[in-house]
Amino acid sequence: MQKLPSSSFDDDGRIRRTGTLITTSAHIMTVVVGSGVLSLAWCLAQLGWILGVLLLVAFAVITWYTCILLSDCYRSPDPVTGTRNYNYMQAVKVNLGGFKYKLCGISQYAIQVGASIGYTITSAISMAAVKRSNCFHVHGHKNGCHTLNNKYVLIFACIEIVLSQIPNFHKLSLVSIVATIMSFAYASIGIVLSVARIAGKPIGPDMISMEKMWNAFSAIGDIAFAYSFCPDTLKPSPPENKVMKKSCTIGIGASTLLYMICGILGYLAFGNDSSGNYLTGFGFYEPFWLVDIGNISVVIHLLGAFQVIIQPFFAFVENWSREKWPGCKFIEEEYIIGKYNINMFRLTWRTCYVILVAIVAMMFPFFNSFMGLIGSATYWPLTIYFPIEMYISRAKIRTGSFTWIWLKLLTLICLIVALLAAAGSVRGLVVSFSSFEIFRSVS
Repeated sequence: MQKLPSSSFDDDGRIRRTGTLITTSAHIMTVVVGSGVLSLAWCLAQLGWILGVLLLVAFAVITWYTCILLSDCYRSPDPVTGTRNYNYMQAVKVNLGGFKYKLCGISQYAIQVGASIGYTITSAISMAAVKRSNCFHVHGHKNGCHTLNNKYVLIFACIEIVLSQIPNFHKLSLVSIVATIMSFAYASIGIVLSVARIAGKPIGPDMISMEKMWNAFSAIGDIAFAYSFCPDTLKPSPPENKVMKKSCTIGIGASTLLYMICGILGYLAFGNDSSGNYLTGFGFYEPFWLVDIGNISVVIHLLGAFQVIIQPFFAFVENWSREKWPGCKFIEEEYIIGKYNINMFRLTWRTCYVILVAIVAMMFPFFNSFMGLIGSATYWPLTIYFPIEMYISRAKIRTGSFTWIWLKLLTLICLIVALLAAAGSVRGLVVSFSSFEIFRSVS
């Protein structure tokens, strides 16, 4: 076997990283600009102009700040010459110890499972919207054109069962390229359709104050979901932490600008009537083909995003099983069929997981509340708590100092906001479920 030249490896003996400022900024934008952008007009409708825009900016600034702190934790103990931490959990383990490492793992895997359910719900609603859009075009806008979502959940699940058997799917460069194109496609289509239908309307929906308060809490969770991500890895020169900081500034800044445009224009277009997903709420009817392209873009994006988000959880379960039952042929043996390697445990476990996700998605098909719950559960531990705690530990910030107090206060405020958002989302799920006929989700 031919050996790779030494220039192909980094100073730690691993394959050389090739990430740059441009590619990492693009990666951040790809991860941040996701299906959360579809609900921002609804968020502004719940929160109002001033509070909605202020919260968008506040989440952007806080996310940027903690990303800057996290960039210095990529290497330990020195941010330039220290040993690399190859993933988020390893950085937590090195800086905070084993207990918080386990908490981080629980948080990450729980969020990955929740996101996979959310992606399934969103994709099914978008597929149903394509059928409804064509129905409206043929039969007129007064026709309800309602359709059951369950069959679309099953279609999405069948595709994911196949994709989940592709080894290292999340490392395929084509996935990131397609995701970038699709996410910007549906965001841009939403902007174009909003501009075509701008109409100033009063702030906030017409509802009782208590209902509006709970919806506002859920909207905060939706905004948090829109800003959830982790930084990329980079080539060693120039120093990774400096490039990561610049990438965070560019990526988060550009994403926030796009969010502002989507949210504000969507709200201008629909005002009180802004729906939780402005490509499926049918404020837009024509041109129907453009609405279809937007929803198809969402589905294609989420087909890949589902695999990207859940692959670490798949790997965790499979590695744990190998350690728990060493030598088990069902778990370890690979069968070669043509050009493909088939592992019976991987085939069985991943198929069962996708089926379980589909069942849950059919039981709880509530887009906004689910996105809000995932956002509130994701944002605080992974974007706020762990980066700040790692920075305090690595920089040896003295307890009781001004910096320590400021960072702890920021953590506490964000925790309170996350809990309020979670409460609003949970209540939204409960209210929706109380009037919902199980397995009878209708678009």
